[in-house]
This record gives sequence, structure tokens and C-alpha cells, in this order.
Amino acid sequence: MKLRKPTQPEPRHAAPAPRAEVLPAATEQDLHIERTRTRQLAEQHNLQLVDLRTVSPDPTAAALLDERTARSLVAVPLEVHDDVVTAAVADPTVHQELQAALGRRVIVKLAAPTDVLHAIGTAYRALTGIDDRVKVFEARDAVRKDFRDDAPGASDDAPVVQVVQLVITQALRDRASDVHIEPHGDRVRVRYRIDGALHDVLELPGSIGPAVVSRIKILADLNIVERRRPQDGQISMDVEGRPVDIRVSTTSVVGGEKVVLRLLDKSRPLYRLEQLGMPDDMASTYSGLLRAPYGMVICAGPTGSGKTTTLYGSLGEINSPERNIMTIEDPVEYTFDSINQIQINEAAGITFAGGLRSILRQDPDVILVGEVRDVETARIAVQSALTGHFVLSSLHATDAATALHRLLDMGIETFLIASSVTAVVSQRLVRRICTNCREYYQPKSEELAFLASAGGALPSDGFVRGAGCNFCAHTGYLERTGVYELMPVSDAIRELIVDRASHDEIRKAARYEGMRTLTEEGVRLVGHGITTIGEVMRSIYMVGS
Repeated sequence: MKLRKPTQPEPRHAAPAPRAEVLPAATEQDLHIERTRTRQLAEQHNLQLVDLRTVSPDPTAAALLDERTARSLVAVPLEVHDDVVTAAVADPTVHQELQAALGRRVIVKLAAPTDVLHAIGTAYRALTGIDDRVKVFEARDAVRKDFRDDAPGASDDAPVVQVVQLVITQALRDRASDVHIEPHGDRVRVRYRIDGALHDVLELPGSIGPAVVSRIKILADLNIVERRRPQDGQISMDVEGRPVDIRVSTTSVVGGEKVVLRLLDKSRPLYRLEQLGMPDDMASTYSGLLRAPYGMVICAGPTGSGKTTTLYGSLGEINSPERNIMTIEDPVEYTFDSINQIQINEAAGITFAGGLRSILRQDPDVILVGEVRDVETARIAVQSALTGHFVLSSLHATDAATALHRLLDMGIETFLIASSVTAVVSQRLVRRICTNCREYYQPKSEELAFLASAGGALPSDGFVRGAGCNFCAHTGYLERTGVYELMPVSDAIRELIVDRASHDEIRKAARYEGMRTLTEEGVRLVGHGITTIGEVMRSIYMVGS
């Protein structure tokens, strides 16, 4: 088994909360304030500062202190020399307590609380103990080929049970949205999708692959005997005190069965429109459109572009006791106390179309359709918007104008689309430059050419990027933000829809009325130092601008 170098830092919310006075910073401004206070504290106590962006804890030193104590004290050992431990702490008053826990003399250096917590996340990874579990599995498997650790009654101490648990735990700590478990002959590759990019994390021996797949199938209530046909399921579990829903998809590939887990962290906060990345003027316009008494607003984008998060942010804007809001989703990713939500269950006969019909008999004011997948669902959604209901829905499309053509392609009459759709918002997600390691640089000539073709201006202070540090796993990026294209459906655009105008004509009319394209919005973020030209080119794959 080969354990890969960690690809991302541990998120601040992954573990039990530290002391109240040193809670993690939530924003860049908070982090700046934290570091300023830490410098003042260091001067006050005549202590050295340590920059944990570049200094990494030595594994030998970190092993001297267990993770629970490290989080409790907000302290992490950095190195050990001649029985003296050098440690980073957020609060100098824990010196004696840390020394007692380590049983050695300790030299403390100060760092901001958030920085220390990031360093703890890097030093103590859930996957560190996976090697021992795999060895136990292989030893048992050699003696007894008919291994039953993946049986329904398997103990929590069974090696394969712990391997699956550790893979999921580390994925949540690393803020992964998906886990890919892929068989390749004599090895099983485990990859995490973090901030939209896949990272190799772990390699397991091929012998454990079928047992891991069977364990996941049991958790998702799938058929463990069926190994050729694709299966889909869902797991609900608590991981380190956080409720998590996991969508499971299995499919047969050449090397065996591949499993993809989509992680839905229910403890994650819901965001307001401004927090999602919408500029203030667009958020104000969109918020006004959401307050229409009836009509349909479509959120368009490819898979994984953040459509569901935007739809929930939209519901948060209009949720009130006076409205009966109902949703039909597959799956229900977030739960609201004041909203009635229906979970799709095709095995039980609950489909988008059937569920939407039942919703219309429930006296709704606002309806959220998780996804328009077929013509029947599209037709009911459009008719609902025309009969006095406000409908929010997502649709797979590359941009705002294409979303309208998707409805036309489904066979919905032009006059129905023109009368019902009030706005289309298209979106992408781009990675943000890590604020801990920003540096100035000169972009490549092709990047500058792209910037010029998109109408972008050269930043007055120069171009910035992430140099790469411990907090961003040396990628230069940390977290993501939304890029939006908002197209209100005006009278001019309605006429074009009725006339079955081309995609380019609708897009040109929308731009004439003030719509900023995804590319233009991406370039705006480059100008503000939020992302890089290369990231915009990678994420916003649009023909034309």
C-alpha cells in the first residue's frame, strides 16, 4: 500500500471546536486581525513567531501528542531535538499543560489560531493509520480466502470497515466533494475531488478492492451480489459529529467495480447570494426577480457548477412564514425547518413529474424543481409558472441562452417558454487564489491574449497568483467562488423566443441589454485578484465571449 502526500489542508470545521477564545477565523479580514493580535502577543510575552505557511510539523514530533489533545490545546509539535520539543501554540498560557502532556521540555512559538488548526489538520490525517488495517486484512485474507469482513454484521473493528470509514473521514476533512475508488489490476486508486480538481490520495492493494466495494454497498443498501450492472444508492451517517449524506454510484469497469461517492455535508452553512460570488448589482437585480409573484427562474450550468447551492441561496432570500414553499429533489441536499421537501424515489414511484403534480395539489406559492430532466417535468414546471406559482429549477446547459434552447429542444411550445420564464442565471465555479501565499507574476503570452480578447484590462497593481503553501497543499488555490451570467427575459428576448431565433441572436440581444457574460465576469475576478487567467480559461469553457 502506498500513501500519497496530502493534497489539501484540513478544513477548519472538520474537528471538535477548540477553546472559545481561539475559534478559527472565517474571513480573510478576520485572519489578518488574528495574525496582528498574535504578533502583539508575541511581543508582550517575548516569544518567537512561526510562519506555519512554510514550516511543516515533523511527523516524529507530531506523533508525541495525540490529535485530541492537540486540538484541545490548539498546539502542534513542530520538531524534537535532544528531548526538547518545539511547538506552535495559539495561546502561550498552555505552555505548562502542553509540557505535562508531552512529558518533555517544550519551547513554544506563537502562531495565529487558524494557522495552528490548519497545521494540526496537516499533521494528523485520518489516513495515517490505514496501513495497519490493510496489513491485518491481507494477513486474514491469506489464511481465509472466503473473507467476511464486509458481511452485514461486520464489527466496527473489522479492517475493511475501518478502511472505508477512514477514507470518508479524510475526504470530509479535506473538503472533498467526491471520492473515486478505482480498481486497476493489482491496485485500487483512491482520488478526492477538491475545489473541482481530482487529486491522487491513496493506493490500496487490489485484494482489498472487492471487500471495500461490498462494504460501501451494504452501507448504501445495494445488492452486493450484482457486480456487473450499475447501481445507485445513498448513505446517511455521522462523521466526527457532522451529519453527512453520501450519494453512491457503482459501475463495472475492466479492473472490477468502480465506486464514486458524492459527499453532501449537511453541517455546511447556507450562503447568501453575495457570499456565492455574485457582484452587488447582479445580486440586487436577481433578488428582485426572485420576488415576482409567478414565473420561472432557471439556474443553468454543467454538473458540479454549484447550481443547487445557488437555488438554496435563492430560497433563503424569499423564505417567509407567508409563503408555502415546496421542493422536489434528488437528493434533498439541505433540509429547512420551514420548507416542505420531497425526496425522489423512483423505486417507490416518486418521480419529478409525478411529485410535481402532487405538489400542485398542495396549494404552493413557491416550487423548487431540483432538475428538469425530461419533457414531462419541463412541461409541468412551465405550466405551473403560468398558473400563478413561482418556480425555481436547475437545467444542464452551457450558458443562459442555451438553457432556453434546451426547453425548445424538449418540445415545449415557444409561446409557453416566452410567457413563463422570467430569468436565466448561468454559472461556473472557479478556484480562488490562496490568500496565504499571494505573489506577483507575469502571465504567459496566451493568457494575456485571452484576457485582451475577453475585454479585460491589466490590473493596476499587477497580476497575482498563489505561490503554493502548506495551507493550500502547494496548489496556489483555496476554496472556490461562483461566476454568474444573469439574463432577465425582456420583451425583446420574448419576441426572439417566439420567432425561434438562434442562440447567437438571443445572446446578442441580452448583451445589448446589459448582460455580462461568464467570460467577462471571470475576467473581472482576475482584475480584483480573486482568481487567475489560467483558472478562468480552465473553468469557463465558452465559445466566444
